[in-house]
Amino acid sequence: MKKSHIIGIIVIAIAIGAIISTVSDAATYADFGMAIKNPGKQFQVVGQLNKEKDIIYAPESNANEFSFFMVDKNGNEQKVIFNGAKPQDFERSEQVVITGSLEGENFLADKILMKCPSKYQDGEAGELTEITAESKS
Repeated sequence: MKKSHIIGIIVIAIAIGAIISTVSDAATYADFGMAIKNPGKQFQVVGQLNKEKDIIYAPESNANEFSFFMVDKNGNEQKVIFNGAKPQDFERSEQVVITGSLEGENFLADKILMKCPSKYQDGEAGELTEITAESKS
């Protein structure tokens, strides 16, 4: 085999390894059950706000801590802590997608994506709003 063929095979192997590691590190849609089985790993969880439980946000004591309870698509409930300000009209959201990981007993969210109810009468899709821990509200 020529040196150029061996170098080409090595470059291809490195590229395949880089692609596989990137895909495995990407956030995955899951439920809270999967997050509990894999603490510390990033997941995207889709669910709804549990409006029967308290939403805790006290901007006068800590404006960068917001917590709530969310129920995923399988009916599992988890306390979610977001290190950022509470999004405007959060209580009105129809659906919530959070990105983060389970740490101890709580799900620590890095991002919150909300689907707000439609402002129109004809049933068009609602507005999507993404909030990250770094964004300012």
